[in-house]
Amino acid sequence: MIFEHEIPDGCRLYFGSIAKKKRVLENTVSNFFDALGFLEVVTPNFSYSGHQSIDDETKLIKLNDTDNNQLTLRADSTLDVARIITKRLGRTTNHKKWFYIQPIFLYPSIENYQIGCEWLEHEEISDIINLTSEIFGLLKINPLLQIANINIPKIISTEFDIPLNYFKNGEINKLFDLKIEWLNSLIYVQTKEDLEKCYNFLPTCLQEEVMKLIQIIGKLEYKNVIISPLYYDSMKYYDDIYFRVIERNENIAKGGSYKSNGVESLGFALCTDNLLKILKD
Repeated sequence: MIFEHEIPDGCRLYFGSIAKKKRVLENTVSNFFDALGFLEVVTPNFSYSGHQSIDDETKLIKLNDTDNNQLTLRADSTLDVARIITKRLGRTTNHKKWFYIQPIFLYPSIENYQIGCEWLEHEEISDIINLTSEIFGLLKINPLLQIANINIPKIISTEFDIPLNYFKNGEINKLFDLKIEWLNSLIYVQTKEDLEKCYNFLPTCLQEEVMKLIQIIGKLEYKNVIISPLYYDSMKYYDDIYFRVIERNENIAKGGSYKSNGVESLGFALCTDNLLKILKD
């Protein structure tokens, strides 16, 4: 029996003071984006299944349109925004900086609010990371920023026949069991200095990608940073530098480099619901 007051598991309900905090948060960040020349876009809640960017299709909420084409509720905003701006609106605008405030939906009934931005045809990842850290300054919080390079675990997996799932699933013990000295040194890396110490002992095939991390750290204004060279994210469009922001074991932001129609772009999203938990206190 379902009672009248019940809502599905995973759905969000905001009211009273916390609803006000959500509105203030969204207004604060949208004003910040607006001042930097970002324009707002709100994409459709529905999109065609082929446009989705989630590796695990079991997480998608699926339905059909009137022609029986398969649709899904929007499960991610990044490529949705990039695709619509370049393909749908490309004839009417050449603007490259966009932000959005909208939820995403995952099976069976999970909804998560996000505030994010996409900087199309821009390649300097330190710019988007510094922009993210400016928002934390506005909100007066100092969470941990974790930086990775998706190419590093990909190359290790391909060149040394190590299952990519070890990195996807964070199976550090299985990596230790391989007893590869240079790999173990990467596992222990946390700082720029750590990475520089092990750089000369790394296989040549990894050095270029590792150097990217070293150089990027030097361009960051934010100081509460940790480097995780072996971290691998499940979002299939991130293909280079990736970052996420953590506070109290909650992800409150994530972003990185990706290709949209073959063009390098950057973006990040704030996890509104987790961020509100932090700001509530």
